[in-house]
Amino acid sequence: MPWKGEKDPYKIWISEIILQQTRVQQGLSYYNKFIKTFPNVRTLAKAQEQQVYKLWEGLGYYSRCRNLIASAKFINDNLAGKFPERFEDILSLKGIGNYTASAIASFAFNKPHAVVDGNVLRVLSRFFGIQTPVDSSEGKKIFNSLANNLIDKINPAEYNQAIMDFGATICKPAQPLCNECPFQLKCIAYKKNIVNILPVKEKNIAKKQRFFNYCIIENKNKFYVHKRTEKDIWQNLFEFVLIETEKFLSEKDFFSSKEFESLLPEKNYSIIKVSKNLKQQLTHQTISGRFIHIRLNSKTKSLKKYLLVSQKELDLLPFPKFINSYLQD
Repeated sequence: MPWKGEKDPYKIWISEIILQQTRVQQGLSYYNKFIKTFPNVRTLAKAQEQQVYKLWEGLGYYSRCRNLIASAKFINDNLAGKFPERFEDILSLKGIGNYTASAIASFAFNKPHAVVDGNVLRVLSRFFGIQTPVDSSEGKKIFNSLANNLIDKINPAEYNQAIMDFGATICKPAQPLCNECPFQLKCIAYKKNIVNILPVKEKNIAKKQRFFNYCIIENKNKFYVHKRTEKDIWQNLFEFVLIETEKFLSEKDFFSSKEFESLLPEKNYSIIKVSKNLKQQLTHQTISGRFIHIRLNSKTKSLKKYLLVSQKELDLLPFPKFINSYLQD
């Protein structure tokens, strides 16, 4: 991976933010494109936000992108474009938590701050036989304290990378290589035969169900879109005209609903296509929805708050994966 052994705090920051909620295989191509387009803090700070979001398109968790932009602007405007070195200063940047601040501090500046990711938690919980839930308040204190007590004060970057790699390749979540593990004789989980139940997690996330009906409304080869600005999923991304319903409606019920009838009261349209029901699983919610392609016979006053854009302009706008998956199908 190109970020392994990296000393540039900016590049470490970008890689860590991308990999927060993204598999390495997917994140790698995004990282390479991001660094090529925005090679340093200044270029990111001065970029058009729409361009940044377009590059981020498909990665999800768009608050990460919003925070990247905000922190890049802060570093550029207030720190003369120089990434802060002190752990506390790094931690104060928007979108950077204890884990990311520790990674930047240790890998870029060789500061003795433990990087406690899922791999590290798994190694520590198994080796020491700790059954306190890793996602509980007590567990977070225990594991962070333990990790920082164990860290090599002289070579913290090397130590952090080693324990993370060990968790990823030997002390794996499923089918760990216990027979090849050099710590087998000292591992409490192995001795007690509880390897497969550690680490313990406390929280079960209740997933919310949402139903999206996207109306792709076309008028003279132009489409109505708007930017999502509310504090909700996909903030700052674009979308077509959305009618969200409390449950899945049949086509008949949807087209006779008050929401749809008030959307196009002039009834100056024709329905071109209705897609099948599609789904996307997010961390805390399941999005079910469909796309209704509608062609207007003339402009309508009811869509004044929307932008009317050409196909060429549409291709430049950042959309959520849910919409892009349909458009590219």
